[in-house]
Amino acid sequence: MSSSGFSSLAVTEQNSRGRVYPEKPHKYRSDFERDRDRIIHSAAFRRLEGKTQVFTLTVSDGDDPYRTRMTHTIEVAQIGRTIAAALGLNETLTEAICLAHDLGHSPFGHMGETVLDELMTGCGGFEHNRQALRIVDLIEHPYPGFPGLNLMYETRLGLRKHPDGGDEAGEAVFSERNCSLEGQIADVADRIAYNCHDLEDAFRAGLILEDDLAGLEIYRRSFRRIDAGSIADGSIRTTRIAKDIIDRLVSDCIDFSRSKIAGIKITSLDQVYAAGDKLVDISPENHQMLCGMEKFLLENFYLSESLGRTTDRVKKHLKCLFEALCGNPDLLPPYFRRFVRSEGLRRTVCDYISGMTDRFCLKTLERVAENI
Repeated sequence: MSSSGFSSLAVTEQNSRGRVYPEKPHKYRSDFERDRDRIIHSAAFRRLEGKTQVFTLTVSDGDDPYRTRMTHTIEVAQIGRTIAAALGLNETLTEAICLAHDLGHSPFGHMGETVLDELMTGCGGFEHNRQALRIVDLIEHPYPGFPGLNLMYETRLGLRKHPDGGDEAGEAVFSERNCSLEGQIADVADRIAYNCHDLEDAFRAGLILEDDLAGLEIYRRSFRRIDAGSIADGSIRTTRIAKDIIDRLVSDCIDFSRSKIAGIKITSLDQVYAAGDKLVDISPENHQMLCGMEKFLLENFYLSESLGRTTDRVKKHLKCLFEALCGNPDLLPPYFRRFVRSEGLRRTVCDYISGMTDRFCLKTLERVAENI
C-alpha cells in the first residue's frame, strides 16, 4: 500500500489524466467524489428509477419488490465498493463507474435496446454501454461552460471499457488495452448483482420454483452452507441463498484477483492498462458455476412466456414512436432539436427515446399519436 492508503495499482488524482475541461479543485471533495456526485445528481440517473431491469410495467405493474434499473445500480455500487476496499483500490472511482454503468439503458430493458439497435441499423446501431458514455460526455448539460458532466478520464474509461462498450471512435480517445482495476471491478460487480438478484426476483414472481433450482451446483452449495432446509419461509430461504451466493462470489473475486495480480507480477498502473486479460475476476471454478446459473436464467426466466408476451408490444411501441419523431422532428423537445444538425436526426431521436422511462415512453407515444 502507498502512503495514500491505496495500492500502487490504484487510480489516484496524482496519476489521473484529469478532465477534458480543466476545473479548479474543490475545497473539500476529491475529483472522483465530484464525479460520483455529478452522476447521482444527473437527470439520467434519476430516470433509472423508472426503467426496467427485467420486469416491465406491463408485467410487474410497478410492484415494488422487483428491481428497477436504479435499485440494480445501487446494488452494483455496494458490491463494487466492497471489492475495491478489500483490494486497496480507489473505492470512490469504483463507485462512480458502477453508478454510471447503466445510464445508457433504454426503456423496457434489453428488449428496448434490441429494438433501438435494429432501428439504428446503418446509422451506428445502439448499445447501452456506448450510450452511457454519450450521456455523460454530451447529452447531460448542467454546466454553462461545457457539454456533459466533464467526468475524470478514468471514470469515462470505465464506461468505455465496460463489456460491449467499444467502437472505432472510442479507440481514438481511449487507447488503453485494458481498463483500470476499478473499472474491472465494476464489470464483475454488475455480473454478480444481476444474476443473483434476477434469480431472487424470478422466484418472487413465481416464474422459477425451488425444485427448478435443484440442478444448479452454485445454488446447492449455498443451500448446504446456510442450512437452508431449516428456514421454513420459502421467500426468505431463497433470499438468503441469493445473498450467500453474492457473498461467496465477492470473496472469491477478492482472493482470486489478489492472487492473479501477484502471480503475474503486475506492479504498476501502466501494466494494468497494457494487460491482455482481465486482472479482476472470479476463479475458473466459480466462473463455470455462474455460467450455469446464467444459462438457467436465460432458458427459464428471460425467455419465459410471461416476459415474452411483452416483447411484441415493446417493439410496436418503440418503432411507432421512433418513426413518428423522425417524420416530424418538431415533436422533439427544443433541447433535443438543437442536436439534429450536429448529430443527425435518427441519432437524436434515438438519444431522446433511449433516455425515457417506461411510463414516459408510453405517455409520449400517446401524445405523439394525437399529432400524426
